[in-house]
Amino acid sequence: MRRPFIMLFFAFAFALSRGQTPQPTDDALAEQLFPPELVMQYRQEINLTPEQSKALKDELQRAQAKFLDMQWEMQPEQGKLLLLLKARPVDEGAVMAQVDKVLDREREIKKTQLSLLIHIKNQLTVAQQSKLMELRRKPS
Repeated sequence: MRRPFIMLFFAFAFALSRGQTPQPTDDALAEQLFPPELVMQYRQEINLTPEQSKALKDELQRAQAKFLDMQWEMQPEQGKLLLLLKARPVDEGAVMAQVDKVLDREREIKKTQLSLLIHIKNQLTVAQQSKLMELRRKPS
């Protein structure tokens, strides 16, 4: 997935929203959630059960299939946006309409990412979540 583009977009969106209403930082949100890599890295330390491991694997596979579909749909929209921006003069109305299409796709990707992270968190016990938070804070 085009992670740098998505992260740049959300950093920009966050910067724009800061002047309007107080928003939690990305770090504050990330502290409450557990990426699959972190869970798998510390699966022994948190005593991840075989059932939890299977549930997480199944959820990750479902999300990856969705991500692939969404990326497949977003790439042509980004290409159209790029073509519109290359024009001289730039048709602002057409660009803004195309930006809406790209942003709609990105919003769906972000929602799917958040949903995956919520499902991961909900599979973990409170003790496992606490242990992961502790392990995450330790320097590598």
